[in-house]
Amino acid sequence: MLDIADELHRWTGQGRDFAVATVVAVGGSAPRRPGAALAVDADGTAVGSVSGGCVEGAVYELCRQALEDGETVLERFGYSDDDAFAVGLTCGGVIDILVAPVRAADPARPVAASALAASARGEAAALARVVSGPAELLGRALLVRADGSTEGGFGAHPELDRTVAAEAAAFLDAGRTGTVEIGERGSRCGAPLTLLIESSVPPPRMIVFGAIDFASALVRVGKFLGYHVTVCDARPVFATRARFPEADEIVVDWPHRYLERAPVDARTVLCVLTHDAKFDVPLLRLALRLPVAYVGAMGSRRTHLDRNQRLREVGVTELELARLRSPIGLDLGARTPEETALSIASEIVATRRGGSGVSLTGAHTPIHHDEPATPARRIGSVA
Repeated sequence: MLDIADELHRWTGQGRDFAVATVVAVGGSAPRRPGAALAVDADGTAVGSVSGGCVEGAVYELCRQALEDGETVLERFGYSDDDAFAVGLTCGGVIDILVAPVRAADPARPVAASALAASARGEAAALARVVSGPAELLGRALLVRADGSTEGGFGAHPELDRTVAAEAAAFLDAGRTGTVEIGERGSRCGAPLTLLIESSVPPPRMIVFGAIDFASALVRVGKFLGYHVTVCDARPVFATRARFPEADEIVVDWPHRYLERAPVDARTVLCVLTHDAKFDVPLLRLALRLPVAYVGAMGSRRTHLDRNQRLREVGVTELELARLRSPIGLDLGARTPEETALSIASEIVATRRGGSGVSLTGAHTPIHHDEPATPARRIGSVA
């Protein structure tokens, strides 16, 4: 549901009834990950996607049915060699999809509305819903915010809400979406309840150091990939809004001084495009010791060797140097700023997803390198 929060927040504000289908679990080469959603309103308008097109028609009809009868259902879609024309995934994967109505009179509507509003504002939030379990718990939800406050609940046993809140907070801290099994009374032993916990976290940060033409192209690609992009340069004549209209933030400061105070986390990517030792060395000395996802630096191979030696001289260890992606980017034969930005972005994606960066043609590596989610299980329809 939170996967399409912006549109659904608008729908709830307009008082629309709708049903939302959410990917709960996947197996094999499924095209979308847990949390991917498709919603259909009472007029038949649809937003989002759960499969990239393979089963959208069937899921659309399930949403229409859920709006009509008010029932929550769990359906599995996969590929069958015995019936290749049946509704399923041509990629050979399997997905379990939870289809739930969100109507004005439903008890979970206010909780869902709060979760959608928080996500649409870019705030961290986690929404827990029952996938399988007692019928009286289906359709209920619990929201956990970053400050630990909660809204909603399941009303079955006092310990249940506390346990679900703790599990949701853990998912939120990790920025994860997936399923968890707990006891009906909140115990972590046994598995009478299966919960879907969706996390919505602010966009990851991309910080581009060096206000050059290549940076302008990288800003555009970074925004396309969903990053909150900051451009930092110590030279005010270059670090301007006119040169970087699409950047979320432009900072005029020495790069290392800005990085010392910048909020970074395990999803942050740092792209150093200055290739000037007086900026690069103090910046990279700090960057390579931070718990960020990616640190890349532009420059020729000669620049790279000289920079590494300078970094060693200021105390950077070989283990820290091994984190540095330099020269930055994948070998695409890039020449223009736009091609170079694509090369850098490709390396960032490969690093994040565990890809090799080689052509898929003739390769025998998986297309999707995400760590597998909880294997899809046949839970059956619930109503």
